[in-house]
Amino acid sequence: MEQIWAQNYDPLNNPWLSTILASLPIIVLLGSIAIFHMRIHLAAILGLAVAVCVALFVFEMPAQAVSASTLYGGAYGLFPIGWIVLNLIFLYQLTVDKGLFTLIRMHLSTIAPDPRIQVILIAFAFGAFFEGAAGFGTPVAITAAILIQLGFRPLAACGLALIANTAPVAFGALGTPIIALSAVTGIDILALSAMVGRQLPLFSFIVPFWVIWAMTGFRGMIQVWPAAFTAGFSFALTQFLVSNYHGPWLVDIFASIASIVSIIVLLKFWQPKTLWKLPVAEDTVPIDKNPAGVERKDIIRAWTPWVILVIFIFAWGVPTVKTALNKISAPEFEVAYLHELVKRTPPIAPEPTIDKPAQAEAAVFKLNWLSATGSGILIAAVIAGFAIGYSFKQMVRAYFQTMWKVRFSLITIAAMLALGYVTKYSGADATLGLALAKTGVLYPFFGTMLGWLGVALTGSDTASNVLFGSLQTITAKQTGVDPVLMAAANSSGGVMGKMVDAQSIVVASTATNWYGHEGQILRYVFFHSIALAALVGIFVFLQAYVIPFSDMVVK
Repeated sequence: MEQIWAQNYDPLNNPWLSTILASLPIIVLLGSIAIFHMRIHLAAILGLAVAVCVALFVFEMPAQAVSASTLYGGAYGLFPIGWIVLNLIFLYQLTVDKGLFTLIRMHLSTIAPDPRIQVILIAFAFGAFFEGAAGFGTPVAITAAILIQLGFRPLAACGLALIANTAPVAFGALGTPIIALSAVTGIDILALSAMVGRQLPLFSFIVPFWVIWAMTGFRGMIQVWPAAFTAGFSFALTQFLVSNYHGPWLVDIFASIASIVSIIVLLKFWQPKTLWKLPVAEDTVPIDKNPAGVERKDIIRAWTPWVILVIFIFAWGVPTVKTALNKISAPEFEVAYLHELVKRTPPIAPEPTIDKPAQAEAAVFKLNWLSATGSGILIAAVIAGFAIGYSFKQMVRAYFQTMWKVRFSLITIAAMLALGYVTKYSGADATLGLALAKTGVLYPFFGTMLGWLGVALTGSDTASNVLFGSLQTITAKQTGVDPVLMAAANSSGGVMGKMVDAQSIVVASTATNWYGHEGQILRYVFFHSIALAALVGIFVFLQAYVIPFSDMVVK
């Protein structure tokens, strides 16, 4: 029987030095991308190599466990995340090759002629629906692809899609982050849902204003304030009501629908006095709002693949559907040399007791190939392909072309997830978390920033909640802060890290055919990510010490 390895969060007996070395993989990764302009798949591989060295020689993790966690993370990067990206780009490519996106551009330009309102409608409201139904990069890929077809430059399409995809993330994939947070903390899921629902609505209201400000500046934002107000207010109000009085499962679905409907109704009665024009890129095709020969049936045909996609993504997100598909086939594999052979220790894990002994970390790879969101997208793509005139042979050829197109993206995602898993199982992530936790009365602020760090590292609010949820509740009790508040803050703060994690940036660059420019995207969104996360931290700090709103009991 293999011996269980216990994590040590200060391996050098010097908290400062241990923390600096634990952060080295992130420093190398981000520095390689943002400063040295290294191709992101090479930067991810370099960051992974540094993480492996830190795990082996600083944290003294067994070599077999390091190798196993690397393979485990890489496999998870390819499935389910890479599986989603591959099949989504396949569907997108089918529509582009048939020229259908030109018709979508024309149609959207008639519904919302102003590009600023297009961003609010597509990147914020429409993207929130996909976040609620699927998550895992789906909304960024779809909305960035649509924006670039509307004439946006690749950098703006990627950056604006990433900024807009923030407030819905905590309730993404039918509430998965909150469900996971409840599982690791033992806190009632409805209490967590309600608390997050008292933190994020303020920022859901702000984000439409913020993303237009990032796009056009303050004056351009003021010119369309009714649209930003309508989208943000309807989303925030619905988000608050559903999260507090129903639960986390359908928050984004209802909030996004409310926002979309509100914007469309507003546009029936109001349009901005001045239309803002996009800077014309060299490869942008001008939009002809009334192309000759285009009939209503052509517009319906153009939207058909995306309607099919929405139906399948929503169906695949329903728990009963997932359960039924998993019963057919969903094999699970325990990862050799890793499963239940690594143990977290206090204060990351609770002190073991007779009733609750210390639990080793599970490492089980779930090959739920039928119920995975990417599989639903693939089926939708095949059905859509037949609907728009492809033969089976043509689709097979297009699929292999898509695989070649996204090869570097898949390598990057696999390397990034491998880095995250090595960091997790070696305990380096906890070392960073403990450094932020030792901030005394300022802990509500820095605890929120810890959630941001978790998502920036892992690319997932769910993963961040699993990593730091227990730490947040333990530290909150030690500092006299409400543990429900801080557990929720981990998720709320984490959503702002979504725009800077390498996984999301790669998804955006791949969807817009702009792979290799990830450093520019990172620099575009970094300030917005830090600023919004800091604002969430300030708000949580006020909730902890000033605002009684956080103590309201939801009946």
